[in-house]
Amino acid sequence: DSASDISYEDEQKYSISVIPFPITLGDKSYISRVDFDNGRFYELMEQYDEIPKTAQITPFQFTEIYLKEAQEGVTDLILVLINSKGSSTYGNSVMAIDMFYGEHPEYKDVIHIYSIDGMGYNALYGVPVVNAAKMCQEGAKADEIVTYLTEILPQRQIYFGIYDLKYAAKSGRIPTAAAFVGTALNMKPVMKIFDSGITTAAKCRGERKLVEKVAEMGIAEMEQGTPYELIYGNDTT
Repeated sequence: DSASDISYEDEQKYSISVIPFPITLGDKSYISRVDFDNGRFYELMEQYDEIPKTAQITPFQFTEIYLKEAQEGVTDLILVLINSKGSSTYGNSVMAIDMFYGEHPEYKDVIHIYSIDGMGYNALYGVPVVNAAKMCQEGAKADEIVTYLTEILPQRQIYFGIYDLKYAAKSGRIPTAAAFVGTALNMKPVMKIFDSGITTAAKCRGERKLVEKVAEMGIAEMEQGTPYELIYGNDTT
């Protein structure tokens, strides 16, 4: 789904189908990756000065996806979806599998559907999906790809620093009073996404120390020789 933030380039290059989320900002509704790209998304947040509201992908939408893929001759459909603790989307996809086979028993042994909990957001599961798509292009079988995904996703984690506490307060991740005090004292939290949860991993004072702290904590927990990604939000500097 589009919360994986897979690039348009990788989507096209590796033939990845990305399911867009409906998003509401103010009194307007948008479709992610259709009505805006990531840069435009931040502009809209600033324009409306509020947290966007996302809608889950429904079981009905998933059954339509399954039928379309089956009709196009797909034999193995692998979905990797946004953290199940943050959205009902994954649960809906699993529910839809039984619904689909109940409505279309003729496809029971024709298409095999695997739905996997992404256990996080953004590149935490976006990058493994791209790697899985590369494996597919190189001829890997569905069970090999599913094994790779189910083994790698529980090991993945993200550390990220927050420069501006305004949106963290609006989202409820940080209490409003704590955000006010943190802003006044120039305190910057380091958040950690791991094992389907988001926690405050550390705090430091000042933007420069924030970058250093994120790097320090990331390096400390990396297994030597393993790949890593650098992620940024609305800050291209």
